[in-house]
Amino acid sequence: MNKITKKVAFWKKMRFKYKLSFLNENTLEEVFTFRLSRLSGFIALALFVVFLITLTSVVIIKTPIRNYLPGYLDSEIRQEMIGNALKTDSLEQRLQIQSKYLNNVSAILRGDMKVDEIPKLDSLIDNSNIRLEKSEQTAEFMRNYEEEEKYNLNTLPAAANRPDSPTFFKPVKGMVSSSFSLREKHYGIDIAATPKSSVISTLKGTVIYTGFDANAGYVIQIQHLNGFVSIYKHNAVLLKKEGDDVAGGEAIALVGSTGNFSTGDHLHFELWLKGKPIDPSEYINFN
Repeated sequence: MNKITKKVAFWKKMRFKYKLSFLNENTLEEVFTFRLSRLSGFIALALFVVFLITLTSVVIIKTPIRNYLPGYLDSEIRQEMIGNALKTDSLEQRLQIQSKYLNNVSAILRGDMKVDEIPKLDSLIDNSNIRLEKSEQTAEFMRNYEEEEKYNLNTLPAAANRPDSPTFFKPVKGMVSSSFSLREKHYGIDIAATPKSSVISTLKGTVIYTGFDANAGYVIQIQHLNGFVSIYKHNAVLLKKEGDDVAGGEAIALVGSTGNFSTGDHLHFELWLKGKPIDPSEYINFN
């Protein structure tokens, strides 16, 4: 008998159905019967085993029986211990604070401690409503500074006579290091200044642009009346954002060297009138 014949005979034997009957012992009457092959019996047994394993796993995972598994209880106990340790530490800190508070109250009632001598407990003090008042030195400095800058106008007499020329503020205190030049496409002037000194708005207006450029660093542009637009480049920090209204002489940025480190800390200042660049030195005295 060759292999093919043996294989056919094996599968024929596996699919051959047997009759299983249940008889009444007294009457020999056939009560229940069904036919079953070896193959179907093997499949039924495999399905039963899979069902039994699944049911056992669910019972172990979903019930307290899982605590008897090796290593499972250890992780739960570890988590519970960590949680209890954190709670204990918090309660100890709270107890220490309450103890210090009661000791202070007792000392005050006994007359052993004055109210001004009570040690301050940061955790018992609500700092949300504390307002820091200006010192007399700070207030005096602010008054002097405001009075000094109040009349710090640098409008040239020739520009003041023009009908379209308002009163300008000098954008920053410093020395002009590079002048305006249309031929060289240098549409503004560079003013060398001390690092982090205040850059002020040359006129009253509205901020129309703020951003960072790889060549110009932090830039801020302000739209003014009469068609003037002022541009401030190479700032270290911008103090205003787009849409903000600024007054003439109000600080809008801090001097830096961003975008052009080779020339040091300076401000590049441009003044445009009705879409065309103009020489700022014709309107502002930078000397």
